Amino acid sequence: ALPPRGRPQTPKPYRKQSRPGGSALFPSRVLSLGELTRAALWIWIWQDRVRTDAYREAIMLHQKFIEGKVVMDVGCGTGILSVFCARAGAKRVYAVDASEIATQASEIVKANNLADKIVVIHGRVEDVDVEEKVDVIISEWMGYMLLYESMLPSVLFARDKWLKPGGLILPSHATLFMAPITNSDRYEGSVDFWCDVYGINMSALVPLAKKFASEEPSIEIVGGENVISWPFVVKHIDCYTFTVEEFKSITTTYKVSSMMLAPIHGFGLWFEVEFNGPAESCSNLSSDSSPLDIIQKKRRRASDSTVVLSTAPEDEPTHWHQTILYFPDPIGVTQDQIIEGSVTITPSEENPRCLNIHLECSFAVHTSKYFRIA
Repeated sequence: ALPPRGRPQTPKPYRKQSRPGGSALFPSRVLSLGELTRAALWIWIWQDRVRTDAYREAIMLHQKFIEGKVVMDVGCGTGILSVFCARAGAKRVYAVDASEIATQASEIVKANNLADKIVVIHGRVEDVDVEEKVDVIISEWMGYMLLYESMLPSVLFARDKWLKPGGLILPSHATLFMAPITNSDRYEGSVDFWCDVYGINMSALVPLAKKFASEEPSIEIVGGENVISWPFVVKHIDCYTFTVEEFKSITTTYKVSSMMLAPIHGFGLWFEVEFNGPAESCSNLSSDSSPLDIIQKKRRRASDSTVVLSTAPEDEPTHWHQTILYFPDPIGVTQDQIIEGSVTITPSEENPRCLNIHLECSFAVHTSKYFRIA
């Protein structure tokens, strides 16, 4: 199963150096749970400069909606977003978190002399009692591949119960992307590795290595050079209108063209979120969006004031990395070869914060069907 968000997977034999532009903070390898203490886990997340800067920039961009207003921080963690909002002039901030970190959040609030503005509430947002409506909801709700261990249902609950009409939600929109990827180094390092281990033939372990590599999604960093087609949109979410019912089953079909002669080792997923004001629209990217639509939208955003947090392979790494669904065996494709199929994502019945992923893909000659449980 996928590890809890922020906790990378148990190491595999594969080891890879960080790609150019990476850092020791975001290594392109899979870490063991033992490498991270609870405190180090929070450091690892909060030192994600891309993530933290995007939220701070968005808060300042929308300061006119925050100053003198009431804010709710859903899943506040250490309370840093609550502090940002208080410093932006919020009249009052309700910082809600169900975990024990709420205790430390209270101490952080006091240490920054903001106890008169920030009210830390220890509990699930679905269970707590807040006596007034709020003007703003802010939350860092995104999980791996956007939806794994996501707090989106909690944000939607808070929106429906406490947000005033015309209120602000940050982030306001989210888009999940997917594309076939090639990663020969990864395959050679985790599967072919066993053919010669210190001069010992351990190829008997290759079938097990293939099973291990493909039975679970992998959280790792890949570069733009690993993506062999234009991405397609799995789901676009408008946090002002999206419903819990829509979250129960997300399905899309896709049809992409390979941009090169290469083996496909699986599919990669990543996301981006936008921080738009309540009256601002976001061009809806559907599964039918063409590569040109996606490129043009990205260029438009670069020239306007919209704040975007992206976890795409071509952008600066974040603690979310990318999520890779590996095949047991690579499948060779030629340039311009059509790859098509469907993907369905549903919450697990055992644990709604986990996901079932059903991926079907056809490569003209090859047809593959994979079922993955996250």
